[in-house]
Amino acid sequence: MSTYKVGYLVGSLSSTSINRTLSKALIRLAPKDLEFTEIPIGNLPLYSPDFDADYPAEPRALKEALAASAAVLFVTPEYNRSIPGALKNAIDWASRPWGQNSFNHVPAAVIGASPGQIGTALAQQSLRGVLSFCNARQMTSPEAYVTLRPGLITEDGEVTDESTATFLTDFMQEFRDHIERVLTVLPRN
Repeated sequence: MSTYKVGYLVGSLSSTSINRTLSKALIRLAPKDLEFTEIPIGNLPLYSPDFDADYPAEPRALKEALAASAAVLFVTPEYNRSIPGALKNAIDWASRPWGQNSFNHVPAAVIGASPGQIGTALAQQSLRGVLSFCNARQMTSPEAYVTLRPGLITEDGEVTDESTATFLTDFMQEFRDHIERVLTVLPRN
């Protein structure tokens, strides 16, 4: 059995991010052959094409972390009916300069949590459009819009509701299977 290295990006920069809490639960519930590394996005400068010839250290580290990952998991909140600026900025850095897109053919999954009933549905729709342009190989089903009420997930990532734990476990198994399918057809170098 292969082990797949999964880089994950948390779209929120908040120290109290419920999406960071969700990411802990996802890692805890994931199949054992997935190995996770968070790819930080908080210290990236704003992207500008002026840097394309000479990337600063933080964006170089981002691209190196993505290159070391077989797949990418996006865990994002919804800001103003879209994705947070920090996440979009990270994607802009990673997909540039032209011809050096770090998401090209990379297996990817999108999930997010919010306290509201639509659980990041519009942010995920926006993110999927961006990832489609970046030619990421997205897992399109199951979709996962998590309404994160207090106590649903503990600080260390334990899911306290059995049906939610089952759903998230199934989501992560589907992601693992998606990674394997994509990499069988389009192996990463």
